[in-house]
Amino acid sequence: MAGRRRPTARIAAGLVAVATLVGATGCGDAAGGDPQQVAEVLQAAVPATSPQVGATPAGLVVAVDGRAGATVIDPVNRILAVAAQDPDRVLLYDLDELLGAASAPGAVAVVGEDPAAVPRPRTVALPGRVDQLDLGADGELLAPVRSAGVLLRITLLSDNAEPVVRPVTVAGGPVAAAVVAGRTVVALADQQAVAVLDGDRVVHTVAGFAGAADLVAVGGRAAVLDRLRTAIVTIDPATGRLGPALRAGNGATNAAGDRFGRVLVTDTRDGELLAFTADPMIMRQRYPVPGAPYAIAYDPARDLAWVTLTERNEVVGFDVAGGEPVERYRLATVRQPDAIAVDSDSGAIVVVSGTGEGMQVVRP
Repeated sequence: MAGRRRPTARIAAGLVAVATLVGATGCGDAAGGDPQQVAEVLQAAVPATSPQVGATPAGLVVAVDGRAGATVIDPVNRILAVAAQDPDRVLLYDLDELLGAASAPGAVAVVGEDPAAVPRPRTVALPGRVDQLDLGADGELLAPVRSAGVLLRITLLSDNAEPVVRPVTVAGGPVAAAVVAGRTVVALADQQAVAVLDGDRVVHTVAGFAGAADLVAVGGRAAVLDRLRTAIVTIDPATGRLGPALRAGNGATNAAGDRFGRVLVTDTRDGELLAFTADPMIMRQRYPVPGAPYAIAYDPARDLAWVTLTERNEVVGFDVAGGEPVERYRLATVRQPDAIAVDSDSGAIVVVSGTGEGMQVVRP
């Protein structure tokens, strides 16, 4: 960015001890032998409370009825999925029609003022709130519902046919899910564990977590982000065995995988973007990102990691192909940018407000 002094990167390779978690519980003594324990009483980092919007958000702002908490893009069926609340539901948008509206001259109006400006979504009712969405195999949307104890498998269709919803019972408070090496790995908040499903059957329940909250496939392993312990832990889904674990700053909140086999993590408390490899488990990069970084999405076609700054109502695009992140984009967002998705085909991003102020579609 012209005229902007770039922060100095802090590169960390093997400077933090690797440890294996064995039967750890949520709260305990930091001196009790758990290298990942941050404090005696654990409290997960949360997004900063955003100020009122100052600059006009980039791109097209689309009204969403109710608060939204998660979003993901299906690049095959060209569908944008957004989990909304009040009432709880998933909204399914035609992505290409949204991108067409975002490319129109002067595309900054909030839909609702002009209902014909963008396509209306299909709606899938949910039995409770969904905080994270992910893609499964063959165009399937994974929607864990903690309060109902189910993982919804929603078959996405590119036409206007009704999506097929299949609930799978997963006890323990499912909050995140991902397909890893052909199996579905589910983070269980209430049980302080991670379940591994072969098809719809739980074959492993892995203990040793305080607050499993996000999952990333890294090769044949699952990298689990434990928000309470602010650590990254690996699991072998074939055996259910815990692998190495590593502290991830002092307030890790969200994670994404990149094409280099790394796990990119936002540390909201310390204002940093972290990068880990899982084999071996090493922190490779630690880069300062002021502004309470929170949501993250990775574009493998452009090697861009998009990170939202909830303290500033901004989103930053970092080129992460080199030895340290390089800022390529900085855009104004809707208030409280708590979720983000990226379309690797077009390079467009979708940023969702956590306070009910809509979502924005931007083609940088």
